[in-house]
Amino acid sequence: MHFLKTLFWVLVAVVVTFFAYRNWAPVTLNLWGDIQVDIKIPLLLLLFFLLGFLPTWLLMRTRLWSYRRRLEALDRTRASTVAAAPAEEEGEPVE
Repeated sequence: MHFLKTLFWVLVAVVVTFFAYRNWAPVTLNLWGDIQVDIKIPLLLLLFFLLGFLPTWLLMRTRLWSYRRRLEALDRTRASTVAAAPAEEEGEPVE
């Protein structure tokens, strides 16, 4: 399974590299008013990919942080209740 995942990412990297090589031409973007920007197509796609990816990644990281804090609080609570519970004495089993 690990091989298939690696093969998939290698194929994606090859396709992205081929796309970037074939489309390495400047494109003029008309922003607002008379402001224009010349940018290469692959760089523009990378910029918009990061604009979409980073907020999602940050949201995932904050949720993981919150869940870890909850889990650590539950572990501390459980550890304190186990430590406070009286130790049971081992005796002979009753038949």
